[in-house]
Amino acid sequence: SLDVMTQGKTKEDALFMIKDAVWELTHSYFPRQIKKRFDITVGAYKKGVIGISSNDSKLLLSLVLKRQREKSQITLREAASFLGSPSPNAYAQYEKGRINISLDKFEELLHAANPDHRTLLRVI
Repeated sequence: SLDVMTQGKTKEDALFMIKDAVWELTHSYFPRQIKKRFDITVGAYKKGVIGISSNDSKLLLSLVLKRQREKSQITLREAASFLGSPSPNAYAQYEKGRINISLDKFEELLHAANPDHRTLLRVI
């Protein structure tokens, strides 16, 4: 969902590099919203699944929405239109990390950000 790739000589190196990449992306997209204590946790699970969590889930989910919308090359207005909203500001509030998002709403927003992409979300 974040459209991030890294590699390392070991699994631990790769996980560290993923954490670093997500941290840097978050700081580049949200330089004013980042708290001094912003942290990301990356974990490896069975079957090659990698989980990423943060102590600020609003920013992490907002980052996913921005990255997917950019990947699909659509505007804020187009994403809002996919949600049935005439105002791009309504959708933009989610991308700015200002609103808590339920899992159902996140899936709806993610589909609006990139209608051609299907993401498997797992709650652990």
